[in-house]
Amino acid sequence: MKKTHIIALVLIAVSIAVLISFMGDVTTYDTIAVAKDKPGKAVTLVAKIDKSQPMEYDPVKNPNYLTFTAIDTVGNSIKVLYRNAKPTDMEKSERLVLKGSVKDGQFECKDILLKCPSKYKDDMNTAKENAGATSYNSSESAGNK
Repeated sequence: MKKTHIIALVLIAVSIAVLISFMGDVTTYDTIAVAKDKPGKAVTLVAKIDKSQPMEYDPVKNPNYLTFTAIDTVGNSIKVLYRNAKPTDMEKSERLVLKGSVKDGQFECKDILLKCPSKYKDDMNTAKENAGATSYNSSESAGNK
């Protein structure tokens, strides 16, 4: 075999090994029901805050204690315990990505990622105005050619 073939095979083998090692880090989003079926295992949930249930957070008493109820996309709910400072504007967030595990019937959260409302939501009136202006400008410029 030529040296280039051997080097190519070694590079392919290394690439496969790297890809396999990253497969363990790939996370999927689970529902609350699935998380409850895997107590103690690390899971990632996408949920929103149940605003009909009380949120317990007192920064004077204990700034590293937050509890609230989360609802997933299917409609299941669970009490969430977060032992860290409450994220700023958490109530305004559309969705939360919660990383942690279920213990004793509640979700012990290690990390919270906020999904904020998009400032790029479709505004139909603006879109229609822009579409009309674009078609007018393009027909006008086509006539000037």
